[in-house]
Amino acid sequence: MDEWVEQVDERDLVVAVVRRAEAVRRGWLHRIAVTMCRDREGRFLVHRRSGQVSRFPGHYEVAVGGAVAVGESYEAAAARELGEELGVQVPVRLVVKFLSLGGLSPHWLAIHEAVVLGRVRPDGDELVWHDWMTRSELSGFMRRQVFTPDSQEVLSRYVAADRPVPPEEW
Repeated sequence: MDEWVEQVDERDLVVAVVRRAEAVRRGWLHRIAVTMCRDREGRFLVHRRSGQVSRFPGHYEVAVGGAVAVGESYEAAAARELGEELGVQVPVRLVVKFLSLGGLSPHWLAIHEAVVLGRVRPDGDELVWHDWMTRSELSGFMRRQVFTPDSQEVLSRYVAADRPVPPEEW
């Protein structure tokens, strides 16, 4: 089933409501929200996409996320995707938003962060493997595995923002 998304302009203002597949096919800007998940020790959640998903099956990712639905905020979409893909309900915090020219088509990409203290219960239709890694472990892992096109930029922009959740907010 194809999702409905808001086509937006170069200022992230809504211009139309379209099907996501059409936005991707035509290269229309739309909105994507992702979340970098950290644990109590500051490690990053890394996961492998199912071979059954339509976009980048079997690829690894550093963030959980997806398309922002019509009328939905970036933050609401990020929180919804965490629930759908990881089975967790935790607060998300916006780190950075930028115009991404990578991936399947250009899109506005909002990177959020969340601290996940409880157990992760991934949706097996979406994710087939996950683990927590330090930044050093993740760097080596990314050199050896195939990641989604946005993963390196998401990690780079997240780290450059230098806004990890302070321990006192856990």
